[in-house]
Amino acid sequence: MTSVLPLWFEVGSMIALVAILVLDLLLIIKRPHVPSMREASLWVGFYVLLALVFAGAIFLLGDVQHGTEFLAGWLTEYSLSIDNLFVFVLILASFKVPHAYQQRALMIGIILALIFRGLFILAGAAIIERFIAVFFLFGAWLIWTAWQQVKPGGHDDEGDSWIIRQVKKVMPFSDHYDGGKLRTTIDGKRMWTPFMLVLISLGATDLLFALDSIPAIFGITQSPFIVFTANVFALMGLRQLYFLLGGLLDKLEYLKYGIAAILAFIGVKLILHALHENELPFINGGHHVPVPEINIWMSLGFIVAAMAVATIASVVKMQREAKAHGERLHLGAADTPED
Repeated sequence: MTSVLPLWFEVGSMIALVAILVLDLLLIIKRPHVPSMREASLWVGFYVLLALVFAGAIFLLGDVQHGTEFLAGWLTEYSLSIDNLFVFVLILASFKVPHAYQQRALMIGIILALIFRGLFILAGAAIIERFIAVFFLFGAWLIWTAWQQVKPGGHDDEGDSWIIRQVKKVMPFSDHYDGGKLRTTIDGKRMWTPFMLVLISLGATDLLFALDSIPAIFGITQSPFIVFTANVFALMGLRQLYFLLGGLLDKLEYLKYGIAAILAFIGVKLILHALHENELPFINGGHHVPVPEINIWMSLGFIVAAMAVATIASVVKMQREAKAHGERLHLGAADTPED
């Protein structure tokens, strides 16, 4: 797809986004701390507003098509990033990362995610340009990933545990953290701290999630600029979102079903698009297959609806369970005989 956005806007956007990420990282290094709920809320709100302003700029400088593609892509990547965040919560908890250094671990994890996704975007754009049939593979992968989301054990971290076991075989590690350092000295011997294991685990997780997120957004737009910026905006504020929603993520029981529905929907859309643009000789004699295509407005509507339904259903269940628990406590207190 040929971009209709001005070159100065694309270049300026990239510079500004990198500058914001660098500033965010420097703030963490200078002042490691656990942000308050108010601070986390303000930062998350700021990054969401920034993404909406950016979308407005695309509508004004580009066209409705590009602006809508960015919104749909950003929402898709944001929902997948929340799922990524759920695994981050499990990793930081399992390694018992000190609270003051959780922000640093998260920020490094986010930077690793950006690097992996950037590489995948470049590779994906090159492959799509030369081989449109790759959408069949992308679509099948997303549908399979959607099934992995909803089946029992969908968030199992056995893969990460296997990686960590292999790393421990070849690298010496201490049992305790030394602030936010990666290396420490114990009895005169240089060793890696558990913080290094945390970063390796986060990096492995980022790599796996990049395999899902990049095909998903290429199902919405083939513009590398929109693909990359949507990913950057989805990851910006993820660190603060961790402290805002960390305790709620495991309670949003139906969130994984909403994410799975989005992945399956985009997977079907990719396969339909591949059939419509088909050039494979063993399918319909190498001719285009007359199948319906899903437009960007339908995609945007489905993404918003899936996340809204999943979130609302989760909150309703939480409220019902809290109410039932309160009633059981009340009945238990009433049945307790007086002394």
